[in-house]
Parts: sequence; C-alpha cells; structure tokens
Amino acid sequence: MKVGVIYPSIEMHGDPAAVREIGLAAEALNYDHVLMYEHVIGTPHENRNPPFEYFVSDKHPHHEPLVTFAYLAGITQKIKMICGVMILAQRQTVLVAKQLADLSLLSGGRVRLGVGTGWNYVEYQALGVDWSKRGKILDEQIPYLRRLWTEELVSIDGQFHQLDRGAIVPRPQQAIPIYIGGDSDVTFRRGVRVGDGHIFIGPMDRVLAGHNRMGQLLAEQQRSFEGFHTNWFMLPARMLPDRKNDIPTLVGELNRWRDAGGNAASIQTQDYGFTTARQHIDFMAEVAHRLHL
Repeated sequence: MKVGVIYPSIEMHGDPAAVREIGLAAEALNYDHVLMYEHVIGTPHENRNPPFEYFVSDKHPHHEPLVTFAYLAGITQKIKMICGVMILAQRQTVLVAKQLADLSLLSGGRVRLGVGTGWNYVEYQALGVDWSKRGKILDEQIPYLRRLWTEELVSIDGQFHQLDRGAIVPRPQQAIPIYIGGDSDVTFRRGVRVGDGHIFIGPMDRVLAGHNRMGQLLAEQQRSFEGFHTNWFMLPARMLPDRKNDIPTLVGELNRWRDAGGNAASIQTQDYGFTTARQHIDFMAEVAHRLHL
C-alpha cells in the first residue's frame, strides 16, 4: 500500500516556504504523494441557509492545487501529486483539461485528479455555476476530459458543454487517472460508473463500510477492484467522533485499510497543535519510520 501526505494548508497560513519544505521532505521520506484539496474562496458560516457541512471558512487558507503542483513538479523528481478533490463542476472543463495536460507533461506524468461536487454553494455562485446541477455537470465533464486528453479533434454537443472541432495541444503523454471523492452512495456509484478509482473520506469504520459497498457496486457492473484505485483520505482529528489521532492509532488504521485491500492512504498532520513546517515534517518522519517507507 502506498502512503502519502495531505498538505496542511490551514495550519501553514499560506506560507510559500512551507510548500517547498514539506514537498521536498515528503519526497525525501519516500512518501508516495502529496495530496491537496481546494477551496477557491473562503466563506463565513454565519447566516447560511442551508448551513455549511464542514468547518472550513474564510479564516482557513488554501493554495490553488494546480498552480502549487506546477511549482512542486519543478523542485521534485518522483513524488506524485493528487488533487483530492478538485471541485470540478465549478470549473471550466476545457481549461482544466489544458492545465492538467501541461502539468502531466511538465511533471513526467506524476499528476492524479480527484474530483467531487463539493459542499460550498457560495463558491458555485461566485464562479457562475448552477449549484443544483453540479452532479449532472460533473458526470458530463469526466468523459469529456478523457476525450480532450486523447483525441486529435473533439466535438461535443452536451447539455452543459458544446465544442465544434477543437483540440488540446500538446496532449499528455500518458493517461491522467480520475478518482471520484466522497462517502455517499451517489459518489460510490459515480466512481464505479466513470472513475478510475475512488478517494474514501472519513473515519475508518465508515471507510471500510464504503469500501464494501463499492465492491458490491463494482460486481454489479462486472468490474472488480483489480485495476480500480482506492485511496483513504484521513480526516483531521476535529472531524473524528473520538478526536483521537495519535501515531499508534494512525498506524493501526493504516494497517486496517491495507488489510481490507486499500491501495493508498493520505495521512493528516493537522490538528496536533503544530505551528511550524518543521513540526509537521518531524511527524511525517516518525510515521515514515514506523511504516518502514
């Protein structure tokens, strides 16, 4: 099982030096990947109807993952980079296809795309996209991306996308895997239908239940876990029922995920009270030592 790290964007307060330090350290410690999730804008939670589901607000900084990964690609040699997840439905599909094609080329094929519909309807409003149609938009985007990355000339006449003979040039030299992120049955079905894999999010008991459900859905579609990538996105302690997130517990959960057949896991270094990049790196080093990376 491959193990990577989730970039602790919130606790690094937008410090560009931390991106460099943590990215280089993750590679030196033999982690498989750096995962970054996104929020284009931060928004307060007060007076929202319906209320927001997660704690992230206008006080929590996030780097734009594609720009940040382009930087990391230039200073690293082997570590992979996972958008986990990009809120694809609120972005322009052709532009994303172009950006990822170049990122894949410039990084030597080290980029993976995790996608989801997100939870922040204010972001959709700010980006001019209909929140109520996000699932249908995403379903149309995924096959469209693959066509743009592989076909010499593309035409499409969809519900949300139209293109009369256009092309992404240059195209990536190898396939860019697309993983679906989420913990609902809707996301599991989307993963089986159009994904190269799935990013499971949540505490381990819930993740294992979702993994079992995914197996059922794959079997219904005459697919198997062979060739289907499964990644666990570890939640910060504040989002766990028991708020327990120490290193022995973390290693035990990683072992449970590996034994269940998980291909990869992305660990958190947030919510331990760290205030510097060095503290996050020391934690990464201790976990890497215990896992014999």
